Amino acid sequence: ARGRSRNDTIASIVEQARHAANEGGKEIVLTGVNIGDFGKSTNESFLNLIKTLDQVENIERYRISSIEPNLLTDELIEYVSCSRRFMPHFHIPLQSGSDDILRLMHRHYDTTLFVSKIKKIKEIMPDAFIGVDVIVGIRGETEEYFEETYDFIANLDVTQLHVFSYSERPGTQALKIAHTVTPKEKQERNRRLTSLSEKKLNLFYTRHIGKIMPVLVEKSSTGSFMHGFTTNYIRVEITNDNTLDNQIVPIRLTGFNKTGTALSGTIDNSSR
Repeated sequence: ARGRSRNDTIASIVEQARHAANEGGKEIVLTGVNIGDFGKSTNESFLNLIKTLDQVENIERYRISSIEPNLLTDELIEYVSCSRRFMPHFHIPLQSGSDDILRLMHRHYDTTLFVSKIKKIKEIMPDAFIGVDVIVGIRGETEEYFEETYDFIANLDVTQLHVFSYSERPGTQALKIAHTVTPKEKQERNRRLTSLSEKKLNLFYTRHIGKIMPVLVEKSSTGSFMHGFTTNYIRVEITNDNTLDNQIVPIRLTGFNKTGTALSGTIDNSSR
């Protein structure tokens, strides 16, 4: 349904990054469908793209939005670990923790490969934020297959899950699979994985309390607080100060905010 991969040229993307920098932008998110396939239509490569973008002045941060595990090479992981501008933040689609379901979905990877990528990232970037996409309730996902997925993810060193419930699409091959999952079962599976995600994210945030980290502060239009993100994508809340808008500031992370959705912080003047 998506058709063949196609992309802009490195030169064009670099020019867009320079334009964003001239407009005052400090962070760029690289996004697309199968961005690991970048370059197939222009005889270039995704690794060459990020190496070239790394040289653009005044862009302080890049994030890679989503990349398939089979396209996330060790060379790419190693480059990000050494880069000052590419953040230790990955979003990797898993979809299922069952190899049988992955085959049913025609994925080009299995759980063994997925684990190897997570281990590689954590070996050289132990504080990296790793987000993972998961689909529940696909046709063919029995209770046993779901439990396999749950256990796999529970033991996986990832930070947060983006959980989606499967919905039917007319004309797809999946409709040929007899076993279906009821809406109630989908809802319960989604709830369990969402709860697991919240626990993992809470633990990740808790490990960083007491640390001083650079935060790119975002402008607050209302209220007493401003928010921003650390290099490894921890959401941070500080007292509103418009002079900090779009600035990267050293923040001491002091604990969870009142809603538990971010870490509170104070400016660490000794690091400025």
